[in-house]
Amino acid sequence: MRPFELTAPTTVEDALATPGTFLAGGTTLVDLMKLDVLTPRHVLDINQVPLLGIDTSDGLRFGALERMSAIAAHPQVYPAISRALLLSASQQIRNMASIGGNLLQRTRCSYFRDVAMPCNKREPGSGCSAIEGANRMHAILGTSDSCVATHASDVAVALVALDARLKLADAEGTREVALRDFYQLPGDTPALENDLRPGELITEVVVPRLDWAANSTYVKVRDRQSYEFALCSAAVALDVRDGVIADARIAAGGVGTVPWHLPAVEDALRGAPATQASFEAAAAVAADGARPLAHNAVKVPLLKRTIVRALLELTEESTR
Repeated sequence: MRPFELTAPTTVEDALATPGTFLAGGTTLVDLMKLDVLTPRHVLDINQVPLLGIDTSDGLRFGALERMSAIAAHPQVYPAISRALLLSASQQIRNMASIGGNLLQRTRCSYFRDVAMPCNKREPGSGCSAIEGANRMHAILGTSDSCVATHASDVAVALVALDARLKLADAEGTREVALRDFYQLPGDTPALENDLRPGELITEVVVPRLDWAANSTYVKVRDRQSYEFALCSAAVALDVRDGVIADARIAAGGVGTVPWHLPAVEDALRGAPATQASFEAAAAVAADGARPLAHNAVKVPLLKRTIVRALLELTEESTR
């Protein structure tokens, strides 16, 4: 780790007035600093900035510094969000990691984290080692010739499915952006991962009220049950009335360069009976546009099966 200057602002205004890299739980930043992937000269420890809190009075609102463990344990948090958080990491990491930091975490692509290897995310124009390398864990959706890395966050998948928005602040004011629009596809500029502007800070995560999101879940397929990133995951919320699907929200993780919203699957489910045959028919379009690599073609059928599994689990739970 290279030397850096550390300051600890206590207000949002002070944090925004000083150039530097924000540090919350540190579960991503510190790791990447140790590897020399990130080498900030000035780090701003924002843990004393008042950005905590969980408000359930109208939908859900999370202060950006609220810890993953606190959100997961809250009884009024939608199950898809809570389960995504619980499956994200160990209890110790959930106690440290903030919700804002989780949404900004960098890819776990091993080539990105190895400074000896070419990586367009880390060094634009150097190339993508994963395209011809070990790419079993990499994306099949939203990829480009410049990058095939997956987005690592589990809870971002659930939040994208549930139409979450971010409140952002900088020295000039505040703005709000849909999480679906916040993340950017790699295209020719994979180093630009999101719409966070220089000097800008996430202050709040807002999930609009959706009463039937109480009927939601998150399924994560991974190589081991303990702390591991997703090969494929699905966040699903269903509004089922008299055995017919009135509405649906679905997004997938582990398969896209961003948390992957699946509107075509949602459309196929609306008005269909809540049966396995309907689920399989809707999931059949989930991988449309996929570009499998040499080692990850299994993710195409795995994505479809993961969605069907989530839908079956959810409908079975709702009828108990």
